[in-house]
Amino acid sequence: MCDYSLHLVASRPATVGDKLVTTDFTRSITRGFSAVGEPDVAVCLLPGTEIAFEEEVQYDRAFSLFGKARVEHKVARFRQVNMDDPHVHHDALEFPGGQIVMVTRLMPGQRAAVLQLPVTGQEQSRGKEQAAPARERTIEPIAP
Repeated sequence: MCDYSLHLVASRPATVGDKLVTTDFTRSITRGFSAVGEPDVAVCLLPGTEIAFEEEVQYDRAFSLFGKARVEHKVARFRQVNMDDPHVHHDALEFPGGQIVMVTRLMPGQRAAVLQLPVTGQEQSRGKEQAAPARERTIEPIAP
């Protein structure tokens, strides 16, 4: 999903293989992901989407007095936090060490690629429908 503060920005869902860049959107107070070459279109990630950055991830610390920080991992899983509060940012990245960084704190200009999308309920039910005929078949015993 895209954070609430991106409601004035054109958006599209992420696809596997998308090349992304962290972006300051011009009509928004937040940062997010856009596709390389499409700086005015937000690319929305579903919770569970896995992305890989080209370099170690840099972000603004909560208190700007302390400057920038760096995550030593390049792979992250998108998730949403603080869903009980509609007035705060929800989009975040969780890294292998358990560290969570809000997307809006990511330094602009960092490049990443979408590695994997989460399995959705629709995809799961489609898979079950396709598998059902195979389970319905009966195997007749071989006569001696």
